[in-house]
Amino acid sequence: MKRTFWLCLAMAASLAAAEPPEDAKEVQGSWKPDKAELGGQPLPDAVLKLISLKLDKGKYEVSVGGKLDKGNYSIDPASKPKGMSITGTEGPNNGKTFPAIYELKGDRLRICYDLSGAKQPAEFKSVAGTQLYLVTYSRKKE
Repeated sequence: MKRTFWLCLAMAASLAAAEPPEDAKEVQGSWKPDKAELGGQPLPDAVLKLISLKLDKGKYEVSVGGKLDKGNYSIDPASKPKGMSITGTEGPNNGKTFPAIYELKGDRLRICYDLSGAKQPAEFKSVAGTQLYLVTYSRKKE
């Protein structure tokens, strides 16, 4: 009886661990940038219109004017601010890893990437002289 209890407890714990965090489900989808800054400089609206982001079960796909960049992403919703790691597997960022932070509010996703790959940003700011890329996305209505 005692052994059955511990076995059931272990199975319940493993099932709970296998369940993805709520944010992991919520970030999935297609996104378009509303505004973005790189190194403290805003990206022009004409450039923003060329960009799209798709997140799906740990895989990402970015299109910039039809040119694709693909890879993997992971999130850490428990860190403060919430953390993200992006690793390119195809395209211009193949083999590169970018630490990031994110904030998800409904159909708005804000991400601050360190394109230098040095370290996870501490706040949602893009500062002149850095490779911090701050983007606010809206969920595309499918």
